[in-house]
Amino acid sequence: MHDETVDRTTNGSGPLSKLHFSDIGKLDAAAKHRLSDRFKGEKIPTLQEAVEECIKHQLTIYFDVKGHADEAAAALKKLYQKHSVLYNSSVVCSFEPKVIYRMRQTDPDVVTALTHRPWSLSHYGDGSPRFTSAWKHQWMQMLDVLLDWAHHHLLWNLCGVSAFLLQKNYISTDVVRYWADRGVEVVAWTVNTAVEKQYYQQHLNINYITDSLTEDCEPHY
Repeated sequence: MHDETVDRTTNGSGPLSKLHFSDIGKLDAAAKHRLSDRFKGEKIPTLQEAVEECIKHQLTIYFDVKGHADEAAAALKKLYQKHSVLYNSSVVCSFEPKVIYRMRQTDPDVVTALTHRPWSLSHYGDGSPRFTSAWKHQWMQMLDVLLDWAHHHLLWNLCGVSAFLLQKNYISTDVVRYWADRGVEVVAWTVNTAVEKQYYQQHLNINYITDSLTEDCEPHY
């Protein structure tokens, strides 16, 4: 699950952490998808089931870890031990450097990436401020500047990442070159229109994450 709740992507509601797996298994994962008519009743897979499906179709997996560094690293290590093909077909990524650092400690052979969006602490993806309090907003902006510097000059090396997952609007030729000089690949997210895909793939020659491989869909921040 991407969100902390099931409201946006299913026909259910409530925090994911408050639901039993038996309840989650009853939800329709396609209920609010643009192709819901074709996939009505689609169930939410376990991590194991999702991994096995991706391996079957020879897909590259991005394990986007939201937190809980110790638990995530332990669970992922078991998956890599069970499916050795993951070492060459997956990336563990996170906004939280602690997650990547712990994963590298747990298994240094796992490919990892830091995820980054400038001003993410003080602003939402659409540019609106996260906080109504002026002093808190300014404080978080200061932390944003510090975090941006740390990602570019310290944390990427400390964590030993192979890729830098960057919000698409902040990627340029200079940015790609900056990371290439450090042996780090840039991956853009989330690239949803044909024009964007052509730009990142053909002009910048980098990989991207998309919500649709075969058609245009709503632009994503």
